Amino acid sequence: MPDLAITPIPAFNDNYIWCLHDTRIAIVVDPGDAAPVQAFLASQGLSLAGILVTHHHWDHVNGINALVQEWPGVAVWGPAAESIPARTNPLQGGDSLTLPLGIRLEVIDVPGHTLGHIAYYAARYDTLGPVLLCGDTLFSSGCGRLFEGTPEQMHHSLGQLAALPSETRVCCTHEYTESNLRFAAAVEPDNAAIAARCTEVQALRAAGKPSLPSTIGLELQVNPFLRVHEPAVIAAVSRNCGTHPSGDLDTFAKLRQWKDRF
Repeated sequence: MPDLAITPIPAFNDNYIWCLHDTRIAIVVDPGDAAPVQAFLASQGLSLAGILVTHHHWDHVNGINALVQEWPGVAVWGPAAESIPARTNPLQGGDSLTLPLGIRLEVIDVPGHTLGHIAYYAARYDTLGPVLLCGDTLFSSGCGRLFEGTPEQMHHSLGQLAALPSETRVCCTHEYTESNLRFAAAVEPDNAAIAARCTEVQALRAAGKPSLPSTIGLELQVNPFLRVHEPAVIAAVSRNCGTHPSGDLDTFAKLRQWKDRF
């Protein structure tokens, strides 16, 4: 797998359009805006060979039609259960595909943020190991809002992602890490891993660099939504809502409500 790379292309205020590429061709993920994709591909001398979509929100799909017009016949993979512009290959959990780059992706159903949301997992991408393209389901130190799904759905979706190998790179689609860490620190003020991650991310952002990708192993240490079984998280939720949660799902649901108000 020579010369493979994964590059986050900034878009809008805080989106990333992930670009999987070698030195000739590229696959982009959730292109909400065509212009930054076109500029990046031109600057690198790359041709667009495919588009991966995780869910239907405008900031993830609005650039697709312009890209398809520029590269006619390009494949567009996306969730079968949602309306995706120019989709050529509908997908659902359990499906797999092989990209023109030679990379095999497994499709995981991750409802919660939207009902048909999917994620893509490459068990082998390059010499650095696995890659997860998770859209707006799992964020660094956070998770997506429940616009369409239920707490039960999102809790289950996050559990599937948390079970992936610890070295898996988490390529989510928003630069929310600093604000998510402020909430994580409020939930677990004595968590040394959260404090260290705050320092790291502040330095990255001050230097104009992305805080991503994260890893599953790191998220298990710093992401409260993956830590709902931890006594410190349960105690914090109890203090915040005034009642002791009845289990992990209830802890998650109350934690998500707290974050929505935070």
